[in-house]
Amino acid sequence: MAKKLIATLTDSSLFLREWLAHPQRTGAVTPSSPKLAAAMARWLPSDPEGYVLELGPGTGAVTQALIQRGLREDRLVAIENNPKLARLLRKRFPDAHIITGDAWHLDVLLREHAESIESVGAVISSLPLLNFPPAEADTLAEKIRAAIETHAFIYEGKRLPVTSSMGVAELRADIESAQTLLKTADKALYSAKENGRNKVVVA
Repeated sequence: MAKKLIATLTDSSLFLREWLAHPQRTGAVTPSSPKLAAAMARWLPSDPEGYVLELGPGTGAVTQALIQRGLREDRLVAIENNPKLARLLRKRFPDAHIITGDAWHLDVLLREHAESIESVGAVISSLPLLNFPPAEADTLAEKIRAAIETHAFIYEGKRLPVTSSMGVAELRADIESAQTLLKTADKALYSAKENGRNKVVVA
């Protein structure tokens, strides 16, 4: 219990220092809480061979939750823009693929590591999207969609391609609740499906 508390305090102080030095790059004052990390990990697919891409892992709170949920460490691909946090992640998760770089360049970074990472079946993001204009968030969403598109499932020896539609909602001043935000994103998702699928629509 004492070791866990000390580790939590150390992570929080590191996050705060990095946020003060690089507020846009770090994006948060403290790491994700255990409850939030567990909630995000519940979306983990059951495919044991599939790679999972984590964007903005920070000190690894969500990363740890993903592994506890059943993700093999060697199937984790994490892109962290902060070099100090990336070094910390490599120590904590030595079998994972930790890439130091900007998640907005995930397409280039994944191509550079194509020999060790075949394709991505799921993406978990902790990026501070509210720090960026909607157009940049839209660009990132399209790159995530394209990364998932290269993945395929094998069923009875046949390769089944994957298509992906995404709905993105901006947290505007007129959106008063999380439920309204989700409904707006859901509406954008259905619009993407109705207009040919395999695309991103921003509400």
